[in-house]
Parts: sequence; C-alpha cells; structure tokens
Amino acid sequence: MSLPQLHYTSAAAGDGESAGRFTAVTPAIPGPVRAEAAPLLAYEAPAGTPDRLTDTQLRSLPVAFGFTALSDGSHLLSRSVAASSGGFHSHAVHLPAGTPLPGSVLPVAAWGASGWLSATPDRTQPDPLTMLTAAHGPSGGLTRESLGDFAVARSPWLAAVLSDLRRVSEDPSAPAVVLVERHSADVARWVALATAVLPAEHAERLTFTTYTRHPGRTTHQVVGVLPEDAPDLSDPRFRVHSASGPRPGPVDDAWAGTAARIWRSRAPELFREAAELPGEPFAPGPLAVTALGAGIALGSGERAAAADWAAVRPYALDEKRTRQLTDALTAPADDRTAGECAAALRLLTALDGRCPADVTAPLAALLVTEAVRGADPGLEPPARSAFDEPAGQRALAALVDELGEELLAELSPVASRDVARTVQLLRIVRLLGIDCAELLPGVVHRLARALLDDPEAGACPALLDLLDEQFDVRTALLGELDRLAPDDPAGAEGLLIRVSLPFTGTQALPHLRMCAEAPGAKARGADRVEILHTVLRAAGMSPFAEPLVLRTAVGLVWGEETPTAAEARALLTETTSDAHRTAGTWARLVESALAAPYGDEDGPQLAHDLLRGFPQEITARVRACLMLLDFARDVRTGTAEPGWADRARELRARAEPVEPSILAHAYGALAGQLLAPDRPEAELYAFVHSGDEDLISAYAGEARRDEVRALLLADPSYAADCYTVWNAHPHAGPAWTRTRTALLDEVLRPAVRALTPEQVAAVEQAVEREGSSRTLDAFRTWNRPSRSLGRLGKRIAGRVRRG
Repeated sequence: MSLPQLHYTSAAAGDGESAGRFTAVTPAIPGPVRAEAAPLLAYEAPAGTPDRLTDTQLRSLPVAFGFTALSDGSHLLSRSVAASSGGFHSHAVHLPAGTPLPGSVLPVAAWGASGWLSATPDRTQPDPLTMLTAAHGPSGGLTRESLGDFAVARSPWLAAVLSDLRRVSEDPSAPAVVLVERHSADVARWVALATAVLPAEHAERLTFTTYTRHPGRTTHQVVGVLPEDAPDLSDPRFRVHSASGPRPGPVDDAWAGTAARIWRSRAPELFREAAELPGEPFAPGPLAVTALGAGIALGSGERAAAADWAAVRPYALDEKRTRQLTDALTAPADDRTAGECAAALRLLTALDGRCPADVTAPLAALLVTEAVRGADPGLEPPARSAFDEPAGQRALAALVDELGEELLAELSPVASRDVARTVQLLRIVRLLGIDCAELLPGVVHRLARALLDDPEAGACPALLDLLDEQFDVRTALLGELDRLAPDDPAGAEGLLIRVSLPFTGTQALPHLRMCAEAPGAKARGADRVEILHTVLRAAGMSPFAEPLVLRTAVGLVWGEETPTAAEARALLTETTSDAHRTAGTWARLVESALAAPYGDEDGPQLAHDLLRGFPQEITARVRACLMLLDFARDVRTGTAEPGWADRARELRARAEPVEPSILAHAYGALAGQLLAPDRPEAELYAFVHSGDEDLISAYAGEARRDEVRALLLADPSYAADCYTVWNAHPHAGPAWTRTRTALLDEVLRPAVRALTPEQVAAVEQAVEREGSSRTLDAFRTWNRPSRSLGRLGKRIAGRVRRG
C-alpha cells in the first residue's frame, strides 16, 4: 500500500518568492499536517539564480532532500527542487507516527530514488519509498563504493563530524551540525555515512536537510548549506564543518575515531558486526574490538576502549576473537599510553584462567616491558599466574634475558628513583625472579629516605601491595624507617597519617609506633608534656633503655617549636641529663632556657640545672649566656657573691652577642635587688659608679614598675630611702645623673604628690632620720609646689594685693 504523499509548488512562476501551494495531497493527510508542512517544503534557490533556467543550470542547483519530525510525532520525507520556470516543486511522503519506512530502510536511502517527481503528476503514483523497496537498495550514488570514496576524501573531518552527530543524537538540545558543501549530494553522503554508524534507534530518528538558505530557521539535526550561506564558526547554535575550511584538531572521542577509521578502511559491514556485540549505544568498545579483529589499526585511546570493553565482558568473545584482540594490543606501537596499558592490565586480569597462556602471555610480557621502559610508574605488573603454563614460562625467560640487566641498573645506587618507580621496579624484579639481594639494602634506604622527604608519595596503593607481597622488603623497609625516624619524626608522622604501614611480626619499631600514636595524642590533649608521656608509652620501651625514643618524642610533640622553660625543666627532671645527652635533646633544653622571656622564673632555674647537667657539651658563649641567667637566679635568691655589677658586665662580655631577653633577666634582677629596701650599700655604690648605661637603664626601667610605685605610696621609709639614693652621688657620671634626675621628677615626685598630708609628714620624718635637718629642708624645698606664675597669675595676684 502506498504511503500518503504531498505535492507543493511555488504559487506563481518567476515571482522570486518561496511561498507556494499544495497541488496534490493524499486525502488521508490531516489539515494541521499540511499547514505545518507548507513552510518546510518551501524552496529558495541560491542567490543569483536566474528566473529562467536551462536544463544544465537546473541540474546544477542543490536539492533540498530532508527528513523532518512534525509536532504530532509523524515525519515528513521530502525532496524539493527548482523548476525551469524559476519556481520550485516539492514532493513529500508523510509517515504517520509509529509508521516504519517500508523494508526498514533508512530515510537517506531514498536520496535519488526514481520515484521522486519534479512536477505534479496527472494521476496518483506509487510513493518513492515503496518504489525504492521494490528496486532492492539505495540509489543516487549512495553505494558502498561511493561512500567509501567519499569517506576517504573527507578523512580529515570524518571523526569530528561523527562526534558532533553522536552528541546531537544523544542530546536534542545540542547544537545542530551544519555541513558546508558545494553539492547537496555530498551532504546526503555525509548523512549516509553517519546513519551507517549510529545505533539503529538513533539512525532512524536522525532529521536532516541537504540544503537550506537559512540554517537558523530549521529544526533539523543535520543541515546542509552552500559555502555562501554558512553560519559563523563561533555561532553557538551550530557545529559547522566545511570541507573547504580549516581541518579540525584531534577529536577526543573513541567511538567517533574508531568509526572514522572503519569508514576510511572501506569496511562498513563491520558496523553491523559490532552492533551484534553487547554494550551501550555509542560505546566505543564493540566498534574497536571489531575493527582490531579485522586488522584495522587504531589509536591508543581506541585500543584502550577495546581492552576495557573486553575486560568487562570476557565471555563475549570466543578464543579466536580474543586472540585477535590480544595480538592487536601487543603489536608494535609508538603511541601506547598509560591509559591503554592500564586497560590492557584489566583485560589480562579478566582473562586469567579463561584463556590459555599462549593467548595471554604476550599481553603479560607487553605489560612488563611497558612497566620497565615506559613512563608510567603507576602501571602495576601482571600477576605471576600469567606466566604459569609452558608458554608463560617461555615468555618469562625471554623477559629476564631482555630486561634483567636493565632492571638491576635502575636499582643501582647511581640511579635516583622516586617512590612509585622504586616500588614498581621491586615488584617486577620479584615477578621475574631476578636476584637483587646485594642491592636491596641500598634500595630500601633510598626508598625510606624518599618516603620521609615526601610523605605524599607513600600514598600510592602499590607500596602496600609491595609490603604485602615481599616479606623481606617489608622487614627491611620498616626497620630502615624506624632507624631514620628519630632524625625526621615529622616526616615519619606525615607518612603514617597517609599510609597504614603494617606493624606486624616480631619487629619492635618503637619510633614508628610513636609516630603513629602522635596525631591522636595531639588531638586528645593540649598539655604537651602529657602528650609526650602518651607518645613515649606507645614506644613500648623506656628512654633510659633506648634514649633515642626521647629524641623522636620531643620532635613529634614540639616539632620546630621550642619548649617553654617550664616544659624543659619537666623533661630534664623526668628523664635525667644522661638520657638527653645520648638522645641529643639537651640542645633543645638549652634553646628553651635562652628563649625564656623576661619575667619567666623557670628560665634562670633551668639554666642553673643545665650548667650542672651538661658541663662538657655547652659552648663558651652559650655557657656565658646561661651563667647570666644563673646569675639572675642567684641575685634574686640572695646567694650571689659580692661584686654584682662587675660580675654582670664580665658575663655579658663573654656572652656577646647576647640575646636581649637574657640581658634583661640578669640586669633586671640586679636592678630589682638594688631597688629593694635591704640592698647591700656596697653593691649600690659599685653600680652607681659603673657608668654602664645599659645597666643603669635597666635600673630606671625597674624603678618605673608598678610594684615600685605601690611601695612608694605604702611605705614612707622606702620613699625617703629612694629620695636619698636618687639625690646621692651627683658626680658619678652623666648616665647616673640623667637617670636619678628623671626618677626624682617622673617617679618619686608624682608618688609623693599623691600622698595625704599625714603620709607626707611620715615621709619627712623618715627623711630626717636617714639624713639630717638639712636633708629635710632640701626635701621640703624639692616637694614644694613651684612659685612660678604666668602673666595671668601675676595679674590676679596684683589685684588681690590692691584689694
């Protein structure tokens, strides 16, 4: 039975308009369909087409052959051509929704079919699709040979066009594919190439037109235009491909790349063969497997797709096709990538036990060779079972002969390898059975050092696989890491945060156990001394038995920071100087003492203990610094020998360059004691006449402290004593003169002025007791308010006198 047809012709010949009218319509076609079809069937000849056309000119004009989806779900297959009179004629077949094409042919197969009419017939003719089916095959140049020739001619654009057609088939909202060709027949060939590749359900629904003047007005997925009507390449509505334009770059689409190679090899029958294999639509695997089996060379990405597909479905191929696939994957190639090797490994794993070794051994040998000579340290070697059978053993022996010396050279001390590469090489050496016992200690040392230097590198899964597979390497590596940990506890801690190293067996590994415990201990508590205790307990041995655990623990808890003086005193008290001397942590304790801020009384006490505990280890300058701190302790406790000022100045000279905080401890303690009511007068005299500006400045600073002011306000005798001292020794030197004058004016006078008259009287009595009546008169004069008056004061005083 013939399908419904429409004939649509320009309204008036030569009017230059594209509007037209229906001249013949099958009555079964509804009115809304005719209304929607009318603008779709209109034809506009190329610009500059004359009104009257010769037969030659008529044949040279483009044909608008299209397959269009209508709003009611039906489709329109149409052919529009120019008429000799200057108008046009369109012939269309209407396919109601759900109606397949006769013979299950694809719409593009009707291109050039003899049933298309260029004028309205006098009587009803069979539709072109029915006639095409009766003729048994496509016409109009869409033969296998012509399409193969066209694919080769358009080879540079083939993969890019197919990739965009895949995208527009999967996503209706994707940009339309615009094909710029001088002949509409070439657009039809593009569509034929595409529909041969597309999955059947997408090929049947692909809408297209081989010619239009206005690509922006059409809803087709594929649009053919002449070069003069091509849209701009940057227009986001389109993906434009022009055979006369620039060639596209590489296409990252394995499905499209494989399909393009098949077409260039003139083997379209492989598309039907691939369609019979399981897989999702547009999956590149079936196409790639089929192409490789037919001997078509593919790129690395396509070969990887084939391997991955077969790895997921090892049951889908018989032994012959599996052998063809492995032969293709192991063929020499200079573009093999890490992704392809990883896919080949997955395939080998899937085939293990399913295929004889003579099928899989070449693939295993390839992977070993690529691991040794390739640039991917993350590529794992195949399982040992791949070389079990005689064929596998022969392949293994060949690998040893070919790669043995190369592997040993890479593991030698001369070569410097990162963690992943070293792990990879050790696993391959064990796989091939190569003896590297003499090299192993050096390899393990370099591997351990690299892991501590870059803990992130240890996060590769292959490291744990290596330790699980090779007991001797695990024992040696864990032992070496434990040996290095005291000198780099932060690196060991960082490594163990990222990698759960297996602490099993009989190894003690005290340092690694501490490093593993440290993060949790720090998270649970803030007291660093308590954290130290927790970490030391994890070691399973005492610092007295193994002092190096103390070095590791201190490094874990304090890192680059300096313990406070109080923390250092606790460390020294709990573990004795002998343990710190052996562990080398005594230097951290010295740093704590030297860094103690002024006012931290633990600093001088720590210095005293360090001088007793490490008499041979401390250098001369540092010893003098500690002695300054110890001097401050002695002065404050009253145990210092006479001659304070001279002693302080002598120690300072030996400690230069001395840290300001240490000088503040010593000079501040001396000055503080000289400001005390019970100071030794001889020490005060020596201090005043020392002329040491820093020492006298420290005295001035101490005198300005709140504690001194409070004492001046509370104790009349202390105030009187300070008055006496700060008025004494006027000729001791300029430094003392400036300081005592400033203290009288800026410290004592404000304090005395703040006293009540009764308190001032008590201070005066104390001054007289310490001095004489002349001293009292001097104090009263000093304390008397100034009589100096300004001009306003004098004027007021004059008026008072006149009044």
